[in-house]
Amino acid sequence: MAFLEYLKELDEFTWEIPREAQEGMRVPGIVFADRALLEKADADNALQQVANVACLPGIVRASLAMPDIHWGYGFPIGGVAATDAEEGVVSPGGVGYDISCGVRLIKTTLSYREAAGKMQEVLDLLEAGVPKGLGTKGRLRIERREMERMMAKGARELVARGIGWEEDLEAMEEEGCYPGADPSRVSEKAYARGRDQVGTLGAGNHFLEIQVVDEVYPLAERLGLFPDQVVVMVHSGSRGMGHQICTDYIQLMGSSLARYGYRLPDRQLVCAPVDSREGSDYLAAMACAANFAMCNREAITHWVRECFERAFGAGARSLGMEVLYDVSHNLAKIEEHEVEGSKRRLLVHRKGATRAFPASRPEVAERYSRTGQPVIIPGDMGSHSYVLVGTEEALRKSFGSTCHGAGRQLSRKAAKKKVRGEELRRRLEESGIMVRAGHPAGLAEEAPEAYKDVREVVEICEGAGLSRRVARTRPVAVMKG
Repeated sequence: MAFLEYLKELDEFTWEIPREAQEGMRVPGIVFADRALLEKADADNALQQVANVACLPGIVRASLAMPDIHWGYGFPIGGVAATDAEEGVVSPGGVGYDISCGVRLIKTTLSYREAAGKMQEVLDLLEAGVPKGLGTKGRLRIERREMERMMAKGARELVARGIGWEEDLEAMEEEGCYPGADPSRVSEKAYARGRDQVGTLGAGNHFLEIQVVDEVYPLAERLGLFPDQVVVMVHSGSRGMGHQICTDYIQLMGSSLARYGYRLPDRQLVCAPVDSREGSDYLAAMACAANFAMCNREAITHWVRECFERAFGAGARSLGMEVLYDVSHNLAKIEEHEVEGSKRRLLVHRKGATRAFPASRPEVAERYSRTGQPVIIPGDMGSHSYVLVGTEEALRKSFGSTCHGAGRQLSRKAAKKKVRGEELRRRLEESGIMVRAGHPAGLAEEAPEAYKDVREVVEICEGAGLSRRVARTRPVAVMKG
């Protein structure tokens, strides 16, 4: 079904799918995009998914989509939906298989002008020091009880073991420990899939990039960002553990769907009441995966610091290797928001969308009380990425959410048909970007042409008031799984 004909233009960057567009919609769909991005979203059925999500029991205000929208499992990637915490539902498809997949930016005090000669050595060390690729085992050997503590305590557990810095925690959502985690809600299969994967990058669209700040905006200095600065971006998630938890609870909720009497337009939207046993167990297991993902990125950060220390012959602290921020883009969180003049407890699903809270929110760390929460938006490996901050307007329009990246415009299969991995490697290296990748086909899947123009996506987010630009970066060294 084509939805373009139903769209109402609310303003330059905001479009509405009215409730009349599809039977069963409880709220309208709101898409932040321009006409060209809407046509792409309609072509891959992502707008259909926005309408489907609007049918969820207990959904509040609207089914939302960010400008990086594209087709996903159940929810579109770039989808946001808030359900009432007492009367609404939780849907694992609204979080996705890579629970708490996220990105962090590590600053340095190095300028590229002074560090460029060391980049080849740093990349070689990173390739040797950070495990990558599908099914790769990490460097940590972790016993069952240690795994349970990581799931329950998140990055705090690793920092207590000397892997990571205490001040990293303040630069992470929930200070590195997602609340409500209960390891007893995690299956043995999920334990087994996660046990050896702490501190591994993974494959697919996960990456580690050395980047250079090449454009700054008014708030950059307050975040410690300056032109020509070397920074490191890490994109990874909860690996096999999160995937298995999602699989487990989709199966469980699929079998209980009839008991709750839900009629859904797409079975991939399987769900359960937030306060039901299925719902609360899923949220407790999802929190374990979120904590695992933050441990994963914290361990990778530890290895990155070690590599820089060896290459530059100086301590990571003297190199200024602080975490700017670590933010997840596949989560469901209980938050308080104002709806039609009243404050309500909502479960906000963000799938391929990023929390973008302004300085006024109590969840924002003290160090960002004058700027708002940083938001890290990766682009593609051949162009740019961005640092933004959250805004008050995002609270009003999108439950404090913005995009999570450029968003795909070609499937992995289509990208491999269009691009050859070795040709892409040569092209990137000729443009001054060093590349390390596990397999040419994997590199081709993530080719720049497989993604939308991140500049356009970010400009729409800023134009719609969902976030504000702080700095732009460009890659100089890329490591893919």
